[in-house]
This record gives sequence, C-alpha cells and structure tokens, in this order.
Amino acid sequence: MKLIKYTIPGVLFGVIMTKSEAVSWFRIQEMFRFESFHMYGIIGTAVIFGLMLTSMLKYKKVKNLEGNQIEFKPKNKSFARYLIGGTIFGLGWAMTGACPGPMFTLVGHGVWSILIVIFSAVVGTYIYGAIRDRLPH
Repeated sequence: MKLIKYTIPGVLFGVIMTKSEAVSWFRIQEMFRFESFHMYGIIGTAVIFGLMLTSMLKYKKVKNLEGNQIEFKPKNKSFARYLIGGTIFGLGWAMTGACPGPMFTLVGHGVWSILIVIFSAVVGTYIYGAIRDRLPH
C-alpha cells in the first residue's frame, strides 16, 4: 500500500510523456534540429510548473516523508560546470533520443534497446560518484 503513492504518479507521468509525444525519437530530433517548437513547449511548461511548485513548497513550508521541513539552500556554483554538464547531458540526449524520464517510459512501451542506455546512465552515475571528490567542483 505504501508504494501506491509512487506507482500512481509514475503511471500518470508515463501516460503524459506518451500522449505529449515526449518519448518520440522523431520529436526529440526535431527539437535538436530546431525544426519544431513542440518539445520546447513541453520543456517550458515543465520549467514554469516546477517554479510554481517550488514556490508553493517554500511558501507552505512543506515537510518530506520523514517529517523534516524541505529546505532550499542557495548554491554558489560556477557557470562553467553547468555549461559542461549541460553539454554532456544534451549530447547523450541527442545520441540516444531520450532523456531520463522518457527512458523508463520507453521500457514500458517495450523498447528493450533503451535498457542499454539506462545501464550506461547508471554506470556513468556510479563512476561520477566514485571520482567526485577528485573533480574540480
């Protein structure tokens, strides 16, 4: 019963990703070729929704599942790290035709080859965690 609060939003997310065509390789390629506004509209809507939700969480002082208040601490990070990280993320997105959200939706659609991408993402995340302390942050 405890997992239902995660399952229902996950299924809803998958349906929304599918119906909006955000899992479509062709839509993603259109975006990277600047041929269509479709994906930019979806991403822009997500950013605006995220800003509104974050503002609500701050205003209402919402608590997490453990009962601790959710805190938003400002980070003073360099622009270069976001530029490099965003470039790596974008290249991976363009090469695979999927970002992390749609990757799992594609598994639900039976696109089994995406499991290679998911495995590679997990390995890359593990490697980053292993060498993080030695990287210039």
